[in-house]
Amino acid sequence: MAFSKLKDDVFAVGVVIWDKEYFDELIPLPEGTSYNSYLVIGSEKVALIDSVDPEKKELFYANLAKSDISKIDYIISNHAEQDHSGSIPALLDTYPQAKVVTNQKCKDFLKDLLEIDDAKFLTIGDKDTLSLGNKTLEFHLTPWVHWPETMVTYLKEDKILFSCDFFGSHYASSELFVSDEPKVFSGAKRYFSEIMMPFRPQVKKNVERVETLDLKMIAPSHGQVYKNPKAIIEAYKEWISDNVKKEVLIPYVSMHGSTLKMVNYLVDLLTEKGFIVKPFNLSTIDIGNYAISLIDASTIIVASPTVLAGPHPLAVYGTFLTNLLRPKTKFLTVVGSFGWGGKMIETLKDMVSNLKVELIEPVLIKGVPKKSDYQLLDKLVLDLDKKHQELGIR
Repeated sequence: MAFSKLKDDVFAVGVVIWDKEYFDELIPLPEGTSYNSYLVIGSEKVALIDSVDPEKKELFYANLAKSDISKIDYIISNHAEQDHSGSIPALLDTYPQAKVVTNQKCKDFLKDLLEIDDAKFLTIGDKDTLSLGNKTLEFHLTPWVHWPETMVTYLKEDKILFSCDFFGSHYASSELFVSDEPKVFSGAKRYFSEIMMPFRPQVKKNVERVETLDLKMIAPSHGQVYKNPKAIIEAYKEWISDNVKKEVLIPYVSMHGSTLKMVNYLVDLLTEKGFIVKPFNLSTIDIGNYAISLIDASTIIVASPTVLAGPHPLAVYGTFLTNLLRPKTKFLTVVGSFGWGGKMIETLKDMVSNLKVELIEPVLIKGVPKKSDYQLLDKLVLDLDKKHQELGIR
């Protein structure tokens, strides 16, 4: 994104990260990402909206220098997480007259995370405004997108929403504005699944809130700027809805082939019944792709062998991650193979307490699947198909 102009006296000054492989040391970044920061130059005051991760501070300062500003009066902190706030201490050293403008919860976080002195803050409340002279910033508290302290900043005269993580996308580009909506929305959907999906009810309320604003642009803190705000808002509405598709995800691991035979059989049979089936090998999984698929899936089938009388550790990881992301999935079950016994089913069932799902009778077999075992899988698929028909999921 580099140094770019959104509108008169409104500039992007963040940095593009082309080669970052993981976000938070967890999330794969196949398209890179960006740390976006925006400079708003009013006739009387100058505001910087969010900063960047301190590891990219030098590039950030180089972009700031291109603006030819001599001062920053306000540093707006929409969110305390360090990829947006981490450079604030350095900024306060460079611009000692600046005040950090944020809400009380975010202030408390920033003091804990970055040890910013209390005197450096200007604390605002919901719908408070801040004049820069000929430009006005209006603040809206939007908790749980995705931390409890998050807020967005609305530039009233230019009708730009600086949304921080809200509507963000892990997508690196030299272009400031979205030009390829399907490509960017794919990145935004990945971002939503990993960051926002656990908080769907709260995200829904905040989508409804920002939708009431007169918006010409949405400028998030990751990814490109939307000149068509309605499109990304409509995408969010679908993702946060309770609607699911006739899709089955099968996160699986197989040590000696027995569980894999069950998975392959289920894939074929479910496909014949009109399901979209997505198996995910947990030993090679891209958790981003898996998380994206969780958004729409009606059903999850965890497939695992037993290891020392319990589920395979990779199945534990996949189940834990699923529970953490809280998808709107309707049905869940477990299939797998054991050697001499164990408590795999009980262990995995206890791990999905966050999910509002109907637990379908599991299929756990001894050794390699036999004719009678395949008949149990036949019944499982018939039961799933019937339940989908009853709910009208097609």
